[in-house]
Amino acid sequence: MLIAQVTDIHLGFQPDDPAELNRRRFDDVMASLLALEPRPDVLLATGDLAESGSIASYRSLKTVFDALPFPVLPAIGNHDVRRNFTSVFGRERMDGGYVQYVAEAGPLRIIVLDTVEEGLHGGAFDNGRAAWLAAALAASSKPTIVVLHHPPIETGNGWMTERSDAPWVRRLHDVVAGHRHVIRLLSGHLHRAIVTNWAGTTLAVCPSTAPQVAIDFRALDADDPDGRDMVIAEAPGFALHYWTGTDLVTHFGSGGEHPVLARYNARMQPTVRHILAERG
Repeated sequence: MLIAQVTDIHLGFQPDDPAELNRRRFDDVMASLLALEPRPDVLLATGDLAESGSIASYRSLKTVFDALPFPVLPAIGNHDVRRNFTSVFGRERMDGGYVQYVAEAGPLRIIVLDTVEEGLHGGAFDNGRAAWLAAALAASSKPTIVVLHHPPIETGNGWMTERSDAPWVRRLHDVVAGHRHVIRLLSGHLHRAIVTNWAGTTLAVCPSTAPQVAIDFRALDADDPDGRDMVIAEAPGFALHYWTGTDLVTHFGSGGEHPVLARYNARMQPTVRHILAERG
């Protein structure tokens, strides 16, 4: 099984331009995903789908998603607006006032969380949402992926990070820890590919389709705008999560054209034969 993931599309950053940069970058990623063989079985869209949560942006994205040959499971991020999101993508994804739901995906179970507190940039996860997740995890021992926008980790990367002792982080940790059937947490928000251990499982952060955040581990001073790079034009990214039957293996890729340096032809055939023979 192959699960694709895109995140932080931020459609509508240039609202008066239908060919805006973020749309072009998103289209490049979707073209790369559609060119895969085999194609993904499902696509996760892990929040900040629209820059300002506009209905027009969501409708534009839904047109793309509806034309795909595989289903899409969307989550919301801090730039999204629940009311507008659900008016376009459906209120059946709402539970308890939040965009949170469970989906069966072949041999896997996917739980989508809502970590948004409108008006805040960072994450949130209150007692009500914690109780909902605890019940969802207890309902099945099937291998489970937990999807959320905000990664509950301290990255060291300046302005795009979280306090490891934040109450919402501790609350989420307490629910996830001990559930051995949670095989992965998948998130976005940080506009970079990041992988770490967390709460007894693995957390993988997908790079954004919108421009990436620069890496900088220096301390950040709100009173000293020091001119450092913050957002850079690295290639638009995506993730692919491959289920082997026992493990989930995460790959990261980028959209757009890439120069090909080698193809499987007669020159490469001896190398391929050698590798396959090694495997028996």
